[in-house]
Amino acid sequence: MRALGRRVPGLTLGLAVLAAAAVLAAGPGYRIGWWGLGAAFTLLRYGVELALLTGAIALVAVAVCGATGSGRRLGIGLLALVIALAAFGVPWRLLGQARRVPPIHDITTDLDDPPRFVAVLPLRQGAPNTAEYAGAALAAQQRAGYPGLAPARFAAPPDQVFARAVEVARGLGWQIVAAVPAEGRLEATDRTRWFGFRDDVVVRVAAEGTGTRVDVRSVSRVGRSDLGTNARRIRRFEEALERTDLPKAPAPK
Repeated sequence: MRALGRRVPGLTLGLAVLAAAAVLAAGPGYRIGWWGLGAAFTLLRYGVELALLTGAIALVAVAVCGATGSGRRLGIGLLALVIALAAFGVPWRLLGQARRVPPIHDITTDLDDPPRFVAVLPLRQGAPNTAEYAGAALAAQQRAGYPGLAPARFAAPPDQVFARAVEVARGLGWQIVAAVPAEGRLEATDRTRWFGFRDDVVVRVAAEGTGTRVDVRSVSRVGRSDLGTNARRIRRFEEALERTDLPKAPAPK
């Protein structure tokens, strides 16, 4: 038992670090082109499996070190356990997010007449996901999953609102693809943080009564579920736009 207590903690720590490195590198490696998406997901899966195995070994190591009274090795075992749990926890948290939201990747503030892409379409050629809106079935899933998503309204003319929308998009780090004030159409591309997946956004600014209505649509190029990313992006944009000097208009009754 003493020999086991001497050797296992250090080995376990090394395995935990390896598992964490695999999990953390899967996304950035894909983002900068070191490997493809399939290899990235394989690396992620192996990292999670190794983290789970290492966590179990670390528990045994902690128990053995506690029984033998080796404080230093007990600390190493605990560190290995924490790293293994963290490596396992990141994908587990993402899986939890996927279960809490509908498995969709096309989100809009106007379910009846979603804003349409124009300039972005050539950039999406060959993408697994289409930019065509899927219709009533998709709208029903969004209503169930994101019931609070709605257009932003302002008591200001469309040209002023459009100018602020462009500023906000740039401030959020979006890559502007097209800005057409005459049509009230802004198109841009944004990337997710971990894997760097490209998602496309179209903003439509149009007159509504004496004020202006802003609708946003955000669509992923790859993946069936976006884990809530597109809805969060739309909310961030609307919140940032509402923090500008634009006067807000009351919501229609």
